[in-house]
Amino acid sequence: QVQLVESGGGLVQAGGSLRLSCAASGSAFSGNVIGWYRQAPGKEREQVAAISYHGLSTDYAVSVRGRFTISRDNDKNTVYLQINNLKPEDTATYYCNRAYSPLGFWGQGTQVTVSS
Repeated sequence: QVQLVESGGGLVQAGGSLRLSCAASGSAFSGNVIGWYRQAPGKEREQVAAISYHGLSTDYAVSVRGRFTISRDNDKNTVYLQINNLKPEDTATYYCNRAYSPLGFWGQGTQVTVSS
């Protein structure tokens, strides 16, 4: 059974940093471009970052470019999201999944709350 487990969120002040992790069991990450998504209250889920299987190519939403860095360790089946210079508008639940075409299930997500 494939599972996605996100962790690393928390409550931070604006300007702070967090490192999110997403661990996958099974073959969820195998050969796939993986993305980080976020969903703020009352808003649709949006993809904010993506990374190719070998990590050679990344893609970011305009709103996070320059502050978010996605990386992956395929040996550990884990994808990371380094978030710097956090802003209150980054407050959301963050999820990982296959980029651009998510799998038909989601993990529980990890909550990021940024205070001003």
